[in-house]
Amino acid sequence: MKELIKRLLRISITLALVALAIILGRMLWVRYMDSPWTRDGRVRADVVNVAPDVAGLVTAVAVGDNQFVHRGDLLFRIDAEHYRHALAQTQALMDQRKIMLEMKRSQAARRAALDDQVISRENREDTDLIAASAKAEYEAAVAQRDQARLNVERTVVRSPVDGWVSNLLVRPGDYAQVGGAKLAVIDKNSFWVYGYFEEHKLALIHVGDAAEIHLLGSDRVLQGHVESIARGITDRDNPTDVKLLANVNPSFNWVRLAQRVPVRVRLDQVPKDMTVVAGMTCSVIVKPGK
Repeated sequence: MKELIKRLLRISITLALVALAIILGRMLWVRYMDSPWTRDGRVRADVVNVAPDVAGLVTAVAVGDNQFVHRGDLLFRIDAEHYRHALAQTQALMDQRKIMLEMKRSQAARRAALDDQVISRENREDTDLIAASAKAEYEAAVAQRDQARLNVERTVVRSPVDGWVSNLLVRPGDYAQVGGAKLAVIDKNSFWVYGYFEEHKLALIHVGDAAEIHLLGSDRVLQGHVESIARGITDRDNPTDVKLLANVNPSFNWVRLAQRVPVRVRLDQVPKDMTVVAGMTCSVIVKPGK
């Protein structure tokens, strides 16, 4: 009798362990396959490529690599001598056009006061038109002066956002071209996360769902919300040839891997004592709303 009890007990324990293993395996399978989470996440941020609006030699660099700057802080200066001379030239031209305008207006006023027997109506109209032309020339000179003044102001390049200078390579003596980026500033207030989710998990993700972000190598958790879901990814099996025709891959892999679709997650808040770097790896867990 005792042997039978022991045998039944061993069988019961074995069956219980098998059932527990099946249940745990099922839970792990559901968690891995049917829950919206991914280890393939990246921290991203808006990177502002700062380019000068005028060309010239860089005379001074006021920041260092990885330095934090505020909006409006000086980044670097461009030689302004050429632009100061241009400003002086346009200022002189504007003064000249102003004098000519006053002279033409005085002539038009004197002719307007004369009788038709002294001066013809055609001459009077021509004088008025000449005064109007002088006014237009003066206004054009004012615009040139303002443009030259703006160029002088733009020789001082300032930060457009609060953030960190990244990969500083510009040095005094470099030549800056108009529109050519000389340094990058990472916007402090623009950090977000891209989670690359498998396509069969997208049905579980909705805009507004809460999300947890686990940075690699850190035990701290960031909170966020799903902001948007990408609506297109590249089809690598169907590139376009030089004649704009479909170039379909003739081979087919029987083992098909799920495509990964970018899901943008907005960070609710980044702790001040936490260093978050654009490009860091993270895991993203989305908690679907009920």
